[in-house]
Amino acid sequence: MAVKDRDRFSTATRIKLLGEQTAARVYRSQTKRQARRSRLTGRAALLALVLCTLIVALAYPMRQYVSQRAEIADLEREKQQASERVEQLRDLKARWQDDAYAEQQIRQRLHYVLPGETGFVVIDPDAAKQSRADLGATDRPWYSNVWDGVDKSDASDQ
Repeated sequence: MAVKDRDRFSTATRIKLLGEQTAARVYRSQTKRQARRSRLTGRAALLALVLCTLIVALAYPMRQYVSQRAEIADLEREKQQASERVEQLRDLKARWQDDAYAEQQIRQRLHYVLPGETGFVVIDPDAAKQSRADLGATDRPWYSNVWDGVDKSDASDQ
């Protein structure tokens, strides 16, 4: 037993024990490091790269597809409106073929009256006041009237 105790405290035994403990620590740290590394493998990185490449490659064609679908929808809506307008114009043309409608429109728009009738025109009071205000324009030089006309046309555009 004395040899065993003495062997226990010998330098070679201590160094051997320290080496084993150090090797165990190194092995534990390597396994922890490998566990951390294993979260992102080369295959996962390659898969992520391929997915990103596909997304970038398909982004422009998808944007074009969506914009073209929107343009097609707009053109179909315009086509529908144009066909409705064509129908309205056909109805109007058919109405103008009727003599009674044509006579009504002529009397209303051109203020025609039949022989023996008396025609009356009712003037809007606001329009009459405005025309009286325009009578003062004759007292001014012609270039002032031209300039006022330009100002009025600019104001109507805005």
